[in-house]
Amino acid sequence: MRTVELLVDEATESAVREAWRRLADAGLPSQARHRSPTNRPHLTLAACPELTAPIRWELAEAAAALPLPVRFAGLIRFERPTSVLAWSLELDAALTGLHRTVWDAVTADNRPETLNPLHAPDNWSPHITLGRTRRPGAFTSRRIPELLPPPPLAAHLTTLRSFDTETGTLEILSPRG
Repeated sequence: MRTVELLVDEATESAVREAWRRLADAGLPSQARHRSPTNRPHLTLAACPELTAPIRWELAEAAAALPLPVRFAGLIRFERPTSVLAWSLELDAALTGLHRTVWDAVTADNRPETLNPLHAPDNWSPHITLGRTRRPGAFTSRRIPELLPPPPLAAHLTTLRSFDTETGTLEILSPRG
């Protein structure tokens, strides 16, 4: 599977990594425990089995919109099918448009049943994951917000990349020049 992700600016990455550290220090599930050198704070836009040449062409066009300013909306929890704790992002017109462009690109050359329905425009909830686990209810403690630093007031999405979950390789999807 290939993910299509947006990386955040350096200051935002530092803030997210601090949140990861605080969760880990408290003994809670944290992305800090994911030791892969490719593990960075990111926003997942889509996942698909294959990035064909036409998809790559469209993604390179989409990358021309970067950097993209975003605002954090606060702490959010998901229970589907894993427990996830994240900082959510406001879904403004620019982020919605970029996501739609990426979604349209991956759906044009992949069968719909091979795509994650949670990434579809009507279901997508933009967020930066702080921690995840298969343990249901892992993030229900009322003390969790007290452990975390506040999310940044402003941030920028800076780089479009793809991660191949089977080979562990990364690819930066640069604008065509």
